[in-house]
Amino acid sequence: MEMTGAQIIIESLKRENVEIVFGYPGGQIIPTFDALYDYDCFNFILPRHEQGGVHAADGYARVSGKPGVVIVTSGPGATNTITGIANAYMDSIPLICITGQVPTNLIGNDAFQESDITGLTRPITKHNFLVKDISELAYTIKKAFYIATTGRPGPVVIDVPSDIQKASYEFDYSKEVNIRSYKPNYEGNIKQIKKVAELINEAKTPIFYAGGGVIYSEASAILIKIAEKVDIPITTTLMALGAVPTKHPLNLGMLGMHGTYYANLSVQTSDLIIAVGARFDDRVTGKVSEFAPNAKIIHIDIDPTSIAKIVKVDVPIVGDCKIVLDKLLDFIEKKKNPDWLGKIKKWKQECPLTYKKDDSLRPQAVVEKIAEITKGDAIICTDVGQHQMWAAQYSNFTKPRTFVTSGGLGTMGFGLPTAIGAQLADMSKNVFVIAGDGGIQMNIQELATAVLNKIPIKVIILNNGYLGMVRQWQEILYNKRYSHTLLCGNPDFVKLAESYGAVGIRITKKDDIENAIKKAIDIDNVVVLDFMVEKEENVFPFVPGGKAIHEIMRGLA
Repeated sequence: MEMTGAQIIIESLKRENVEIVFGYPGGQIIPTFDALYDYDCFNFILPRHEQGGVHAADGYARVSGKPGVVIVTSGPGATNTITGIANAYMDSIPLICITGQVPTNLIGNDAFQESDITGLTRPITKHNFLVKDISELAYTIKKAFYIATTGRPGPVVIDVPSDIQKASYEFDYSKEVNIRSYKPNYEGNIKQIKKVAELINEAKTPIFYAGGGVIYSEASAILIKIAEKVDIPITTTLMALGAVPTKHPLNLGMLGMHGTYYANLSVQTSDLIIAVGARFDDRVTGKVSEFAPNAKIIHIDIDPTSIAKIVKVDVPIVGDCKIVLDKLLDFIEKKKNPDWLGKIKKWKQECPLTYKKDDSLRPQAVVEKIAEITKGDAIICTDVGQHQMWAAQYSNFTKPRTFVTSGGLGTMGFGLPTAIGAQLADMSKNVFVIAGDGGIQMNIQELATAVLNKIPIKVIILNNGYLGMVRQWQEILYNKRYSHTLLCGNPDFVKLAESYGAVGIRITKKDDIENAIKKAIDIDNVVVLDFMVEKEENVFPFVPGGKAIHEIMRGLA
């Protein structure tokens, strides 16, 4: 059947079983939006900014496990997606971003609203395409979905000139994808897997270090099964929170810069680290030369370029985390390790996660109360900053894909639009945004998107009047030289919420935390809770940059 390029785009998305598309129209994508006028095959969400649309698609992908899809126009429409694309790339999130482009005969002529989006996004995409031939459009889209969702996931950009969208061609989506230079290895080398089993069987102080790959490969259950079989504690990265239930006895919580004292000490004294789906990010390792000095390191990852990139690895395994761990289970011996777990228990008692408990309205108490009320059965989306770390430290996660945060890029403005996508991915869950008064303002226009589409997210603003994380660094590392981190002129967030048609509630007392959260949950609308928290509360534990992860500032004992 002959179709226009615009119709081919939409039909291709149908064949990929796309349920939700985020997008923003403009001159060079009008043909595709015109074709959309005649289709009712998926839910289309119009954000108020292209960056917000990409973040929303990102959140949808993280919670659903399916690729997020965004359609925008050329020039500034396309360049507005760059931060969101870079964020998805750093965190290995599958996204398809379809951008309009000026007609093929004008490319390179500085035409109105022309930008070289394939050139601009080459360093921050898994792959990108500029479609110059209508005959290649359908297969290009199919390849894009294949590339985005296989191996290590990531974003793919498809740039489609407007004349290609208007041209006609016979639609055929039956061609199988076969890319000679791209063959992800899922199985893992069995000899290497047996070596890992031998090292685990011999180890005295082993530890699992789990990263986001555990969640993306659906490997949480098998990881826990192995850990329980051989009595190995598990520490997770920020991106892996939820892979192991917070209250599981083998879970040490997060490691690294704001990780738990006992997770960091366990890593530093371990004789064997089994890294699964993690990439040894600098926020995890601290000073690399002093990271886990006595440990042999096993590294399991789907991406061969990540292995041994940061630290020396004794046993590398390229493969899918779940498949590799499934095979590993057969070769390890059941055992108990009371001495090692006893030592860790003592460290937990010496320095638990804690904060000052008094009559002040402290941000940690807000996060704890959300965890208590929801019993961990909620999706927590964060912006970036102090509140992000408090959410990571004090939430109660019971299952994977319930913590959505910007890890690698650390994108302020991420939380609110991402929660929209997360809620659309699972309307049965309460979805909370935990944000600061700084980050929330970077994409606050997406309150309109949430209200208009009846997406009842609950927005928690931990309002301390500062760019809190930068202020904390200035306090501790720069002698309290607070250079441009005081946020003067903040809006009245309650009135702002009401102006968008949401519900706004301000909380100034500790005793009002519980009632406010329960009230928000009961309201079938977007709710903004403005918590006026302690202004100079700090995140602890804290490992200053350049220090080893055992050189940890504990905060309160």
